[in-house]
Amino acid sequence: MNAIETRGLTRKFGDFTAVDGLDLQVERGSIFGFLGPNGSGKSTAIRMLSGLLEPTAGEAVVLGRDVQKDPEGVKRSIGYMNQAFSLYRDLTVRENLNFFGRIYGLRGEHLSRRQREVVNLVGLEKYLDRRSGQLSGGWKQRLALAAALIHEPELVFLDEPTAGIDPVARRDLWDLLFDLAGRGKTLFVTTHYMDEAERCNEIAYIYLSRLMVKGTPAQLKARPEVTPPGTRRVAVLSDQPAQTLAQLRQQKWALDATLVESEIHILLAADTPQERLEALGRVRDIEPSLEDVFVALTRAAA
Repeated sequence: MNAIETRGLTRKFGDFTAVDGLDLQVERGSIFGFLGPNGSGKSTAIRMLSGLLEPTAGEAVVLGRDVQKDPEGVKRSIGYMNQAFSLYRDLTVRENLNFFGRIYGLRGEHLSRRQREVVNLVGLEKYLDRRSGQLSGGWKQRLALAAALIHEPELVFLDEPTAGIDPVARRDLWDLLFDLAGRGKTLFVTTHYMDEAERCNEIAYIYLSRLMVKGTPAQLKARPEVTPPGTRRVAVLSDQPAQTLAQLRQQKWALDATLVESEIHILLAADTPQERLEALGRVRDIEPSLEDVFVALTRAAA
């Protein structure tokens, strides 16, 4: 059984359709990336899947529970971690975990045991008596994750969990997520970072309320609309990348060009003479990135 299954899931607000006919399957024990521009419907979809918002049409089954018939059962069986720190800043780490554990019905030794387990998992031992508002961004996210896990949910929704934290804290948090997935948890993650999307087992891309594609990162990169027939992708290492990029954008044979670190990545006609490219700098063939995938799909839809 999948962790999540939806069929035609739709939510309207008056005449505005926020999510339109979403068909989705998420395997248990996977890290599932749910991507899309701001305003595309991601948060609305998560609210429906969490039992917080009733669908206008369609069906959704989460961990075997129908979100319309048993929203409270869905809420008890999932965890949720918001991109904005939403715990009580005036309470200590220990007090926050006690509070959220009690909300989920944990008491006595069961609560104490789960608190010890999640604290050990995320490494918060040194900060138990510190007020959560005094934690750094990375430690706040660890606390938010611990609170989302304290009742042992099988499925955790993580809405941009690494937004606004430094690269080291971001890497550490993803190491924790891999650990959780290895323990059989299902993680439903939204992110705007393409390197994080690469770490997901599967990715769905939603744009203007509609699901556009779903698949593994490799499957999405191989789609024909990303590198259309008769084109190729190359990287050019130039001594003057900014100036070279400006020149390329005036050339009809350069169908798309962007600067990535010190190289210019170009989508061009496959029959473009090699000497024309070599005049720009050192050239190598490349595969599309996930950023290329989503730029191509979004431009095609727009």
